[in-house]
Amino acid sequence: MNPPYLTAKALDQFIQTAIAEDIGPGDYSSLAAIPSEKSGKAQLLIKSEGIIAGVEMAKLIFKTIDQRLTVDLLKKDGEYIQPGDIALVVSGPSISILSAERLVLNCMQRMSGIASFTHRLTQKIIHTHARLMDTRKTTPNFRLMEKWAVHIGGGVNHRFALYDMIMLKDNHVDFAGGIPNAVRNAQKYLREHELDLKIEVETRNLQEVQEVLEVGGVDFIMLDNMDYATMRKAVALVNGKMSIEASGGITEETLAEVAECGVDFISMGALTYGAKALDMSLKAC
Repeated sequence: MNPPYLTAKALDQFIQTAIAEDIGPGDYSSLAAIPSEKSGKAQLLIKSEGIIAGVEMAKLIFKTIDQRLTVDLLKKDGEYIQPGDIALVVSGPSISILSAERLVLNCMQRMSGIASFTHRLTQKIIHTHARLMDTRKTTPNFRLMEKWAVHIGGGVNHRFALYDMIMLKDNHVDFAGGIPNAVRNAQKYLREHELDLKIEVETRNLQEVQEVLEVGGVDFIMLDNMDYATMRKAVALVNGKMSIEASGGITEETLAEVAECGVDFISMGALTYGAKALDMSLKAC
């Protein structure tokens, strides 16, 4: 099941903007070199091992560029891939195939890198009940694809943007004059504007964890940059009253130990900004 942000409108808007950026008034290289009536076929060749993501997106891009293109998907999003695999075959007007090539590759290479990295990290905490989660640390105008890739790789999408959840971080708390003020102000705002949004509060120490518990009405509590011992104490203090997210400075090496502290979610910005793109290419065949 696709995440709720993957609407037809959102996908089309992304593709149209990307096409305008890359093609503009025309792909003059292809238009100049290739007869308009020329047809051809190309295959997307995999050169790296990992988890593939973006094949459904690739099909949308090809069909948006030219409805006459035929796209045969040989791999599904989320499948394991290795060098030599062919992910898809596209056939039709040669100029259209070439015009779509770079946009398809940019999306699929980046998305597959994120999905592969996410999958690898989720395997490190599979022995716990903790789930790996992304953040808003995404590439501007590419968040849709990056969040989708995390989902394909087995991760959990955190809030998509500033409008779909209340997250009271350290600066919110400090500007509001403390956790009780920040939470009560947020609850009042939601009531007055008839908004049904979950509330999460970032905490920096056990005292702030206790303050969140005392004010109540919070759905998630974030443990920010806490050491293992403090996290375990916080988990015991919360005692299932709300979901717990661990965040801040968590690496691939420390991930398992954080999960073993008993938290429900672990958020890592590196899922989207630290993943290396998978190597693949589109070749005429």
